[in-house]
Amino acid sequence: MAAELTLTVNGEPRRTAPGSSIADLVTNLGLDPKKVAVEHNGEIAPRSTLADVQLGDGDVLEIVHFVGGG
Repeated sequence: MAAELTLTVNGEPRRTAPGSSIADLVTNLGLDPKKVAVEHNGEIAPRSTLADVQLGDGDVLEIVHFVGGG
């Protein structure tokens, strides 16, 4: 098993540990998984499944987070 997975997140290369879920990645980015929308390999990942979806080497993600304000 590889020491790290190579991903593309919002167009930028990134590495993460094998066995990481989308929720793990989002948390490591300093974001709240309850306040993001994630596209995983071209498909929207339902927020309720982010902790269940394991990342794989070469995955491509687009993550959008919501910001409140007035």
